Amino acid sequence: MSARLEDLVAGAVVDGVVPGRPVTAVAVVWHGSTAVTLTYRDADGTLGERLLYRSDEPALSLGGERARWSFDADGETFVLASEAKRISLAYLFDPMLAVHLSRIRPLPHQIRAVYGEMLPQQPLRFVLADDPGAGKTIMAGLYIKELLLRSDVARCLVVAPGSLVAQWQDELGEKFSLEFRILGREDIEASRSGNPFAERDLVIARMDHLSRNDDEESSKLVDRPHPLITRRPLLLALP
Repeated sequence: MSARLEDLVAGAVVDGVVPGRPVTAVAVVWHGSTAVTLTYRDADGTLGERLLYRSDEPALSLGGERARWSFDADGETFVLASEAKRISLAYLFDPMLAVHLSRIRPLPHQIRAVYGEMLPQQPLRFVLADDPGAGKTIMAGLYIKELLLRSDVARCLVVAPGSLVAQWQDELGEKFSLEFRILGREDIEASRSGNPFAERDLVIARMDHLSRNDDEESSKLVDRPHPLITRRPLLLALP
């Protein structure tokens, strides 16, 4: 049975291109709708090229099954996909990936707390308590960043006193490149769903704001189902 020009795809085994022997199509370039330039490889591995027209179709036939795998996909897309996969597995080769991707120099006790105690026991809950100035912000930022890199956390809510929310936003942004949004009245009013937590993955909220129950904003936050329970949440409540 004769083959049409449309049947000439990468990996196809075609008879009639070279007299007396089949060839494997490597690439096909169309010239309008009536002609193609076929790049092929013969049984010896030699590459060749031939211009085929519609009038050549009666002499062509598929001489075998099409190869299961071909290499005619877009190269840039393949590089992008492979790089994304490599990054997603980077923590397997660098167990302290967040340290090397952050603008910090953690102290030994901070490394021990995050990588020696907290991460190995995740998803247990922890109370991260230490002396003032011991770097609890660094430890919390490392913990968040590492969980995000490992895809163990998709969403994170940080709850802090009102006087510290801007500091937390700056620290997480400058040191860990984590862009948190401070939840404000305007976010609640502008929320299409009435629940601003459903529209952002990284949020910092004021403790006093979430604890109110006597205004309309609080009823919006409390009465609706909270989406944090559905996508690997991480909640940090800070004194």
